Amino acid sequence: MGTGPLPVSDQGLFPAEHRALRELYAFARSLGGHWGRLADKLDPAPDVLERGVAASKQLLAELADHTAAYGLHGVPAATGAGVWTSRLRGAGDLLLERNQALRSAVLDAQHVHTLLAYLRTLATQRDDAALADWLGGWETRVAALRDDAHAAAVADGEDPERAVEAYDGSRIGRAGHKLQVGLGTLGEAIDSRVAKRRS
Repeated sequence: MGTGPLPVSDQGLFPAEHRALRELYAFARSLGGHWGRLADKLDPAPDVLERGVAASKQLLAELADHTAAYGLHGVPAATGAGVWTSRLRGAGDLLLERNQALRSAVLDAQHVHTLLAYLRTLATQRDDAALADWLGGWETRVAALRDDAHAAAVADGEDPERAVEAYDGSRIGRAGHKLQVGLGTLGEAIDSRVAKRRS
């Protein structure tokens, strides 16, 4: 293994760091879009969702300032990818129950949190204390949002009937939820039949 300095791009970033920073643009935007849709549809919506939307906007604004120093930008392509990701997630959510949708929000935050931690490690490897400190601050903030979303999803179990209601109360949402319930019932019947044959 060589002992020389690790290669960096012309922008002064590791190639892995360059790609991950662009991912951060996309996934921070996706989190904000997805959580915004959840907040609009869930009734009542946990306040953590609105806080997450605000935080994602602030993260993206600060990220643009930090990456501009390296000649790296994330608008419109990287953030645009995040918009499309959140729209696809929103379409898939039409099949979900309320609690399933809340649990999916926890996964959004976990993804961004892990990405921030990875980027902090890369910046530390490059001896970029300023960027590492900024990323670490956001890592802590997103962890708090993730934990609050987790707590909201768990607390949904206190009202079992509401937890399994359609996430989206519109006619399309109720139809999607009904389809998902029907598919689940069919799957359960198949599993029971197979289990009886094996016993």
